[in-house]
Amino acid sequence: MSDGSLSRREFIRASLLAAAAGTAPLACTSDRRSKPNLLFLCSDQQHWQAMGSVDDFFHTPNSDALSRESVVFENAFCSSPQCSPSRSSMLTGFYPHRTHMMNNQGAPGAGDLELETIGPQLRRGGYHTGYFGKWHLGDDPLGNRGWDEEAKHGSDAKTTGRAIDFLHRHARDEKPFALFLMYLDPHDVYRFQPGARDVSGLGVPLSRSWQREEFRNKPAVQKQFMTEDQGRVIWGRPRPIWEEYRDFYRTKVRLYDDHLGVVISILRDQGLWEDTIVVNTSDHGDMDTRHKLVFKGPFMYEHTIRIPMTVRVPEAFGGAGHRRVTDYDWVNVDTVPTLLDLAGLASPQCHGRSAKAALTGESGDRPRDYVIGQYYGKQDWLNPIRMIRTHELKLNVYIGHRDELYDLENDPDELVNRAGDPALASRQRELRAELDGWMRENDDPFHGFRNTALRPLRG
Repeated sequence: MSDGSLSRREFIRASLLAAAAGTAPLACTSDRRSKPNLLFLCSDQQHWQAMGSVDDFFHTPNSDALSRESVVFENAFCSSPQCSPSRSSMLTGFYPHRTHMMNNQGAPGAGDLELETIGPQLRRGGYHTGYFGKWHLGDDPLGNRGWDEEAKHGSDAKTTGRAIDFLHRHARDEKPFALFLMYLDPHDVYRFQPGARDVSGLGVPLSRSWQREEFRNKPAVQKQFMTEDQGRVIWGRPRPIWEEYRDFYRTKVRLYDDHLGVVISILRDQGLWEDTIVVNTSDHGDMDTRHKLVFKGPFMYEHTIRIPMTVRVPEAFGGAGHRRVTDYDWVNVDTVPTLLDLAGLASPQCHGRSAKAALTGESGDRPRDYVIGQYYGKQDWLNPIRMIRTHELKLNVYIGHRDELYDLENDPDELVNRAGDPALASRQRELRAELDGWMRENDDPFHGFRNTALRPLRG
């Protein structure tokens, strides 16, 4: 483990001890509040399987313990597998083509967020709001307003320290709080350096798709990402280096879990547990060596688009306890309407929908027929993609490259591209018609986009 990682662990331990010594636990304050507090915890680049409760390769005891008291959405998706686009959806309820954050902030297709986020909506609804950690949405005044306390930068250790301070100061307030903590890990997987650590004795598993992926009949940009772009750090290396990547990624996920554990402990110690709705999620995933791919890029495989999503609603605010939801497909555009609904506040019209019924055990709207995903580009390398996904099939439509169609029921590893297969031709046409209809209805300019050539990396 790097010195930087060790120092953060030491900070967490020291912060927790100081917090426990500085303030005695408080009695539960549920009788003093008519609205729940909101605590939103978000990692960066954590795929849905990167939790011990889903895959025991990962060690996430704090996230797992929280999941056991939460509603777990087993099918949860980001709007786009890129930081800025996904975060813009998470905080506004709109898909990236509507937030105009189709790419990472400052790159082609993305300026600064110029839409109101959930912050001012909660503030107008009587909440004291706080935002600490990664922002990545620019400096526009409209997009930035609405936070009573903010530090939209800083290490994960600083984010946790600010959270501890915030919870101490507001534990006794009559006014409810909404605290958003946006962490950097496991995004620091980009610091991976092959050969830094010998993991030969750890028994690190590699997936079936790593073993069998040959990029046959796949869009050429997928292999190009590995041979000419960021994947060069690992492409062509022997199996132990790929195992090392997975172990490094696991370590970064564990660091996030450590921070989550500290914040949850402080919440309990301050007597706020039964007053507070707690969300744990991520902005997008990481390929984690699946399909012989790492990081994220011009592909829409499950490990980039599926994310962890757990929500704990206390019983006093309608929570129905722990359960695993399989019949409701969560998309992170649902965050704004769901949290506002749980807070008893009206939600603006947006692309998302409230999942309150799924969290409280009430009868609600029928499940989605499909999930839409968007991708624009990676900085100045543009490869626009649209995804439409049901529980049975996934269709990915590219600009300038071959489409992909995966039979998720019979090929969950997404190894065989069935686009153009006569046996699925009618279903492919139906999915394409649904996708085109969604784009027309929502003014998605996808068909007007163009792709660009990759500028080779130096070195």
